[in-house]
Formats: sequence, structure tokens, C-alpha cells
Amino acid sequence: MSPPKGKKRPASSAETGREPYLPGREEILQFIKENPDRAGKRDIAKAFNLKGDARIGLKDILRDLADDGLVEKRAKRLAVPGSLPSVAVLDITGREGDGGLIAKPAEWPADHEDRPPTVFIRASRNQKGPTPGVGDRVLARIFQGADPSGPAYTARVIKRIEHRKDAVLGVLRHLDNGEWRIEPVERRQAELSVDPAQLNNAKANDLVEVEVSKIGRYGLALARISQIIGSVASERALSMIAIHEHEIPHVFPDSVIAEAEKAKPATMAHREDWRHVPLVTIDPADAKDHDDAVCAEADTDEKNPGGFIATVAIADVAAYITPGSALDREALKRGNSVYFPDRVVPMLPERISNDLCSLKELVDRPALAVRMIFGADGRKISHTFHRIMMRSHARLSYPQAQAAIDGATDEKTAPILDSILKPLWAAYAVLKRGRDSREPLELDLPEKKILLTPEGKVDKVVIPPRLDAHKLIEEFMIQANVAAAETLERKRQPLIFRIHDAPSLAKQEILREFLRTLDISLARGAELRPNQFNHILKRVEGSEQQELVNQVVLRSQSQAEYNPENIGHFGLNLQKYAHFTSPIRRYADLIVHRALIAALALGPDGITHKEEEDLPEIAALISTSERRAMAAERDTVDRLIAHHLAGQVGSSFQGRISGVTKAGLFVALATYGADGFIPISTLGDDYYLYDETNHALSGERSGKGFRLGDIVDVRLIEALPVAGALRFEMLTEPHAVPSGVRSHHKAKRFARGSQKRPGGFSRGGRRGKG
Repeated sequence: MSPPKGKKRPASSAETGREPYLPGREEILQFIKENPDRAGKRDIAKAFNLKGDARIGLKDILRDLADDGLVEKRAKRLAVPGSLPSVAVLDITGREGDGGLIAKPAEWPADHEDRPPTVFIRASRNQKGPTPGVGDRVLARIFQGADPSGPAYTARVIKRIEHRKDAVLGVLRHLDNGEWRIEPVERRQAELSVDPAQLNNAKANDLVEVEVSKIGRYGLALARISQIIGSVASERALSMIAIHEHEIPHVFPDSVIAEAEKAKPATMAHREDWRHVPLVTIDPADAKDHDDAVCAEADTDEKNPGGFIATVAIADVAAYITPGSALDREALKRGNSVYFPDRVVPMLPERISNDLCSLKELVDRPALAVRMIFGADGRKISHTFHRIMMRSHARLSYPQAQAAIDGATDEKTAPILDSILKPLWAAYAVLKRGRDSREPLELDLPEKKILLTPEGKVDKVVIPPRLDAHKLIEEFMIQANVAAAETLERKRQPLIFRIHDAPSLAKQEILREFLRTLDISLARGAELRPNQFNHILKRVEGSEQQELVNQVVLRSQSQAEYNPENIGHFGLNLQKYAHFTSPIRRYADLIVHRALIAALALGPDGITHKEEEDLPEIAALISTSERRAMAAERDTVDRLIAHHLAGQVGSSFQGRISGVTKAGLFVALATYGADGFIPISTLGDDYYLYDETNHALSGERSGKGFRLGDIVDVRLIEALPVAGALRFEMLTEPHAVPSGVRSHHKAKRFARGSQKRPGGFSRGGRRGKG
């Protein structure tokens, strides 16, 4: 609600001696609801004409509203919890009586207490392309309903997104009585009946996609098989389940392939010749594409004693992907590459990603490079960007480079040890001083990796060693990302930032109450910094609470996202950060490359005016794609482990409680890392209560129970590979757990779905490059 027009606010307190005018809490809340696009602190102060002392009073009111859980921070704006952003992806679910469309958000947090809101879509005369209908997925601009008696939200469709309608994925079963049934992958869906005439050459135990036609005998819906994915007995079918379930585009259209095949190697036009610069690639041993290369040298400038020059070169994907082309449209639709244990679904065709843009050893390749000068204290003094032609002097793996530094060289690393590798490590020592001084969030949560046999079966689950080689590349990439963001901000060039907000006040309070049970304090009121979390993590290092506290701190963090508005990156403790270093596998990086080319006049293939206008929509799409990829990768790991353990029902395992909910416990197996569930009803004779503060279930009579982080023994009762579900029985006796006080907030639950690592905190491997 904007202040009434035509009325002047009272004069300032300095002029009148009276208390400054302040709007009431309800007025401020109403304004935030009605103006989601301009609900920052400055916007609110300007709307109510608040100055001087009144702005301090407004800050106090906003803090109180946040403490009470009535508003939350999103980027630079405030929003009502559970409200929709100004741009969102919607699924159209039905029609109104007058023919208007009804939709719901395509994504809604699993731990959110409220149901997803209903959105009414306005008809638009300017709608491009086919008119959307029921079952379609759309990108839409969201508007808060102005009439209290009307809908809470209305929306205007920006564009329709490819989306399968009425498709069900399931396993074809042949019953003893001769009937054919579909067992849906989604356990909440009912079984379907299949007429033998509609089998379409599918066989029993095939994973199939079906279309639901009508209700048949016995009340079951009839299905027609439209596509055969493959035998469900094959592990490769398990990743295909995730691909179909999450609607990840995995087949390139003919037009995209044809465009990629026609691409010619880039020329020297608009480029500097850097083929003599000793750049090398350092990647996982099984990497198929190489999109970043590095080198370093001591700075000879006498004004910078002990300083180093670090260079990062990134594949020049923008040279091949023209805005608006078939390749570009497909890359935006995919948003990013998706990595499964048994396959990769790439953002770009192999002709681009594995050939023309891969920085192959001793082959000329176009790149966008940044040359950064660091002082001896690790502080970046300056940087410059260059569009270059380079030639990788060596292709190395992480273990290979690390072994050379540790004294075990081979035929490839021995000749370059002194000239290339040692300067790299010396530069990293300098950059590490800067990182240590910056104090980013340092969570100790090693990531497990599934190793498969040549036949695609689960061999074992390992925790890859965290080498200095990984840390070196990660820090070089982070600094290159910072340099990109700084340059574009300085040039006032619109771009997409990688942002990560500080923990919400509600999550801070939950964490604070939990830490109090361990006699650890977390300051209230002061603006939290990552080093405060680091001090807490250091305090419990090596103790029984280490795993528990790391998990709870992780769950208190916000999720990173892409946004054209910059709020900085809390976890990395950086004010300016953008993804620049992986344009082969992330569309966000391609946008940043184009922005740099335009801002620095590096060629004709920079960002277009149309792209600049569309940045909010692009950021919303690629943020959704990233979350989709993370969910699909996690689901596939669950299915692979369930498939591997299906023959071990009845066996006992050791695990750690990884999630506590009102319904029961999630237990991660120590050997495999996969989660299984123990329903609360199976824990014993006591009546168990959910203690949110302590992340525990405790018996009402005994006071004994189980807590997040506990090491327990469990028995496998059920393994469902298609659903990726494991069910356990608890073998460990309950123990005394602290009794906590429930938060006075209407706080969100920390259920299993919120355990994913916030973007930007990956450890090593493909995701450890910034």
C-alpha cells in the first residue's frame, strides 16, 4: 500500500522536535505484499517519505517483522514468507468458469508448511507462440492480487516451456492371471491397467512411458504404452527414470545437431595470440571435456615483492553459440549439464563441448582469459581480460599433478615440474593467504562418489581424497569469477550474478536454540558472517558432535541462485561473484562471457539488448534447471543404491541419522551414503515426540530417543529400486536426549529434502571449479 497521494508527510523530527513519523507494521506489510518488485529498505523508506531518524525506526520495525517470521529477505528485497517471486515457472492445472487458466508453482519447498498458492493467469494479446492450455508449463510474471476478495496472485505468461503432458513412467508387470499392469515410478500414483493390444512390443519388467486414456475395469485407469525406455533390471534404466521424471531434455533436436556439425573452428579475428603461454588443464581423470586452463608466474614488478600473476583461460563458447540460434535455445532449455554415475546429459552437443570448445592438449583453441595480479598477502591488486587463441601445454589429472608436486613425476609431468607446476603451487600458497583472510564458510561434509563396474553395476562408494590440486583449481576459478563480476559491475554491464543470501532469521533462531543445547552461543542481532560459523565448527572438531553440528549448520544456510541483482555470496564471503568458468556446462557462464565480450569490445558476438532485457527470466529458468539437475542426480544415486541392496534384505548395517521428522528417522548408511527411512511407529512401545530444537525424537515416558547425527545399527526391511526407497528397522536402543523448547517462530521443518548442499560449496571434482 503506497502512501496516500497529495498528502505531505510531517516535517522531520529535527524541524519539529517531535518523534519522527513511522508507518505501522500492517502498512509496511501491505506495501511489501503489493510491491514485490520494489520492497527493499530504500524503496519502503522512499515510498513513505522517511528520512533521518525515521529510517532508523523503519529498520527496527523490519527487524521485528523478520523476527516474528512475517517477512523474509530475498536478494535485496523483502517478501512475505511463502509468497511467490516476481518471475516464476508455473504448471497450468485447470480453467476457471469464464475460461481463464489456473496454475500452481512448478517448484514448492517440500518442508514448507503452507500449500502452494493458486495463480490465475491473465489473457494477453501480446502472447507469442501457441496459447498455453491445461497441462502446459510456463514462465510467467507474477502479480500480487490487489482485491482482498479476489485471487492472491495473477500472472502474465512470458513464454511456454516444453513440458510432457499426461505422461506416466512405470514398470510393465505381467500378473499370474494374465493381466498387464503398470507400476508407476512415482509411488503416490495408482497402478494402471494395459490392454494387451496396447503393449507396443513392450515386455514384462520393461521401464515404459505411458499415456493414460480412460478408466477401465476394476476402477483402474487404462494406459497406452508410448515409449519403451529399457529393462528395469539395467542400472542405466535408473538414471533414465530420473531424466524422465524430472523432464530433463536429453535428446538433441536434429536442427541443433546440424547447427553444431556445421560449426567451423574459430579464427584469430579479435584475438591475441597466447599459444606460447604455458597454460595447462587439470581435471578429473575421466573428464571428457576441458573448459579451463591455468598457469602462474612470480611477479617481477619490484613494487609487488612476493606477488604472483595467476592466469585462467576459459573455453570461448560464445564464439560458437549465437544468441537466438537453435544451439542457444536448446542450451537455455537445458540450463546446465547433468551428471549421473553412469552418464552425462550435456548442455551442448559433443561437437561443441568435447571438440571445438574442449581445450585439448597441443591443439589451438579459442578462449577468454583473465590475468590477475596478487600481492604477497593474497589480495588481488588488478586484473585484465583478453580474448585469445591458446594451446594447452599439457592435459593433467588431479592425482597426476599432485603426485608430481609430491615428488612422483611421470613422463608428462617431469619436464614441466619446475617451469609450470611449481609456479602454480607457489601462486596457490599466495591465493590461500587471501582465502584464509577472507574466511569463507568451511563445512566438513565430504561427498561420496559411486564407482560402477564396466557393466554399470555399483562397485563401491568412496570418498575421493581432497587434494591441494583440487583446492588450487577451485581457488583460481573463484578468483576468476570475482574478476568477471567486478569488471562487469564497473562497466555497468547487466549480467547474471551467482548470489547466496545469509541464513534467514527464522533459521538462525532454530540453529541458535540447537547450539544452546550444546552450550554453544550464537550472537543475536549482529549481522552473521561465515567466520562465526567456522568458529563453531572448529569448536566441535574431533568431538562426537562434529557431524551433527556440520549438518545443522548446513541446513541453516540459504540456497544459492542466479539473479541479475547482486547481494553477494554469503558462503564464499564475497561481495561480487558471477559464474564465468564453465560455459560448456552452465548457461549462466555463457551469459557472463557474452557480457564481457560486449563490455570490453572483444568482438561482435557479445550480449544482445534483448538478452539484457530478458535476464530476470533467464535467471529464473536456469535456477530452476539447476535445482532440477540436483534432484535428478540425488534420486539416481538413491535408486542405484536401492538396486544394489535389493538382494540384501534382512542384512544389518551401520549408519548415521541424517534426518529427523515428525514421521520418523532418515538413516544414511556408512558404507553407501544412501538414506533409508524408519517410520516413527516402528521405534518401540514408547510414544515418540518430535523435538525440533534438538533435531530429535524422544520417548514421552522414558525421555530416551534418537538424535540427528547418532550412529546406529539398522536392519534392511525393504528395498525398492524403481522408487529409490529403503526402509529400515532400528536395532540400536534409544538413549537419553536433551529436552528442547520449540521455537516461537512458525519455523520451516528441516526434513530430508533440505539436506542438499547450497550451491557453491561443492568439494572437488567437476563441481569444485567455482
